[in-house]
Amino acid sequence: MRFYVPVDLRVGADIVHDSADRIASFGSRFLLLTGASSAKACGALDDLCRALESKNCFFRVYDRIRQNPAVNVCKEAGLLASQMQADCIIGVGGGSALDAAKAAAVFAAAPSLDEKGLYAYSWPKAVLPVICVGTTAGTGSEVTPVSVLTDSESRKRSIRDDRLYPVLSLGDARYLTSLPRSFLYSCAVDAAAHCIESFFAKTATPISRMFASRGAAVLAQLFGHMDSLSDDEREQLYLASIYGGYAISVTGTAFPHAMGYFLTEQYSVAHGTACAVFLPAFLRHAASCIPRDTADFEKRTGLTVPDWTALLRRVTPPCGVTLTDTQIEALRPRFVRNSGISRTPGVFTDAEAVETLKEIFQ
Repeated sequence: MRFYVPVDLRVGADIVHDSADRIASFGSRFLLLTGASSAKACGALDDLCRALESKNCFFRVYDRIRQNPAVNVCKEAGLLASQMQADCIIGVGGGSALDAAKAAAVFAAAPSLDEKGLYAYSWPKAVLPVICVGTTAGTGSEVTPVSVLTDSESRKRSIRDDRLYPVLSLGDARYLTSLPRSFLYSCAVDAAAHCIESFFAKTATPISRMFASRGAAVLAQLFGHMDSLSDDEREQLYLASIYGGYAISVTGTAFPHAMGYFLTEQYSVAHGTACAVFLPAFLRHAASCIPRDTADFEKRTGLTVPDWTALLRRVTPPCGVTLTDTQIEALRPRFVRNSGISRTPGVFTDAEAVETLKEIFQ
C-alpha cells in the first residue's frame, strides 16, 4: 500500500494573502493561468496579484484557459512561461485552470515537446513547479498528479505523473460564493463521483477509503441545502472535494468517469454532471458484486444505496441527451481496454457499458 501526496495544502479565509511569503519562496517570476472571468469575479486573481506585488515578484496573466483545456493552449502557455523564464506556474480557477497549469509546466520545461510526446511521457526529469489556487469545489485537482486535457481529436485524455503534484495549493471557500447555482451543483456531484468511484475501485486502500467515505458523508449532509450554505459549510464543501482528490490520487476513477467523457466532448455537458448521471448504475453494480464493501460504505456515509440513488438523481443537473442504438454502438470501442473500466469492481464489460447507456439515454 502506498500513500504519497506531497502537496503543501493550505485552506482558510485570506489564505492567498497570508501565503505570500510561501508563494515567493518558489521564485520571483510567475506565469498565472486562468480563465476569462471566473477567477476575476470571485476575487481570487486580484488576491493573488496583490500577494505577488507585495513581494515584488514579476508576473504575467494568461487568461485563455477554457473548460476542458486543449493541449495546444497548454503548450502555448508553456512556451510563454519558457520565454519569460518563469520560475513557477500558478493555476487560478477551477479544475480546468489547475489541470492546464500542470500541462503547461511540462511544456515550459520542454518547449519542443508535442502532443504525442506529452502522452508518451517523453518529458524531462523535472518540470516547472505548479501552485494551485482553487476557486471551485469539485475536481480536487489541487492535490492530484493528474491533468485532464482535450487532445487534437477533441477527446478527453489524462496524463498522470508524480511530477505533476502541485508544490502548494491554496483554497479560500469564500471564492465559491460567486459560482452560479448550476455550476456549484455540477462541481459538487463531481466531488461525489470521485469519492464514490474511489471507494469501490479495485485499487482502493484503507487510506483512500477513509478519505472517500469522509468526503461522501460530508456531501450527503450538504446536498440538502446547497442554496443556503454558511461560510463554514462552504469550507466543508471545499474540503470534501479535497478528500475526493486525495482518494483518486491513490485509486484513479472508475466507469462513471470513463463513460461520462463522451457527454462533455460531444454534447458539452458539464464534467461533473457527465460523470454523476452514471453513479446510480455504478452503485447498483458495486452492490451486486462487492456487498460487504457496499455495506461498509452505507455505514460510513449514513445512507443506503437506494438513499444515495435518490439523492444523486435529485441533485444531478439534467443533461438532456438521448441516444440511438447506432450512436450507442459507436461508443463501444471506448470501453474496451479502458483503465477506468478496468478499475470498476467485479467485471464490467463493454457489453454492460452499452446496456447502461441504453438504460440511461433511451
